[in-house]
Amino acid sequence: MSAYGTTRQPPTAGSGPKDKTTDYHTALFRRLAWEGTVPIEIRVDPKELPANSDRGLECYYLQAPRVTYLPLLLPEIRRFLMDVVFDEAAASSLKEEDWWFETEEGTVMKWHWPIGLIYDTHTISRFVRNPTAYAASSSTATPLRLILHLASPPVEKLLLAPSQEACKQAFMGQIKEADFIRWGSTKRVTGLRKNEQDGIWEGIKDHNFDDYWRVASKVTPSASPGSSLSAQSSGHTRPGTDIGTAIDRDGAYSVRSIPARIYLPDGPVLQEFVSPLLEDGTPNTLGKFLSAHLSLLFPPRPPAPPPSRSNPNPQPPSVQELAYAMVQGVITPPESEMAWLGVCLAGADGWLNICIGINKV
Repeated sequence: MSAYGTTRQPPTAGSGPKDKTTDYHTALFRRLAWEGTVPIEIRVDPKELPANSDRGLECYYLQAPRVTYLPLLLPEIRRFLMDVVFDEAAASSLKEEDWWFETEEGTVMKWHWPIGLIYDTHTISRFVRNPTAYAASSSTATPLRLILHLASPPVEKLLLAPSQEACKQAFMGQIKEADFIRWGSTKRVTGLRKNEQDGIWEGIKDHNFDDYWRVASKVTPSASPGSSLSAQSSGHTRPGTDIGTAIDRDGAYSVRSIPARIYLPDGPVLQEFVSPLLEDGTPNTLGKFLSAHLSLLFPPRPPAPPPSRSNPNPQPPSVQELAYAMVQGVITPPESEMAWLGVCLAGADGWLNICIGINKV
């Protein structure tokens, strides 16, 4: 698992306007998240292989985009199985609506979760269950090994059918919910024309960054800070921000709340209201957010002792790091601002998915 910071650098001398610099950095991180992929191994359950199948080729490997969904991978998997594994008679009797996936440990895969989120939660859970056999710091990505079942889907666990249309409806529902959490209404999404709503889903299907963001930019806040982030409130001047500039009412720091979910290893999914700013007007950070809601795993850092003659610049005492936060497959620094994460590293459905891992003590 890789890690990189989220610091926005100030524009260099002679560069373009400040808003152009911010737009460049925003697009850069959005594209990095979009282009992320995960390795997947698909193996048909040997007990369900039709007669006359080639049992030496029942595994299929692919590098799937993090933003896609399992139903969107089914046509590619089906083509492989029909061309290489199944004979013609077996192929005609199989029904794709009966297919479903589970992990080697028996966890049923959810159709409406993005592939990247499935991979991150599975990777963290495996490490928690067996830390000695599964090193979280490994530089080599381990494939997500899924077992494909061809019959008897557990409908009560899958929640929706494996069709692309059902996945699209669930995806659009998530976008509308995220829109409501940000602004208190869904006007930005419902105000899109029919071809625009279809286009945002087609961008996911075709894995086309430009087509997706051509529409998504109309409902997603900009990353530019507002005037509330002044030197008086934050204690320093933010890169690329003029003190006293007008508030960007469509910006990430002006939303009512940030759509965010916390995924605990083998545990519940927590959905919390996340204000972009604290009561004192300073940006809310990932570390402060996690300390407020998961204080046992992320204990608040004690303040620095008062300066003295022997130690004029005291530092806060260190705190043992019991856990870490992962966003889009990246171990994310605690000083990352929640508003920035919400517009640059959120999922394609608008939700900031924070996966919590446990450090090996």
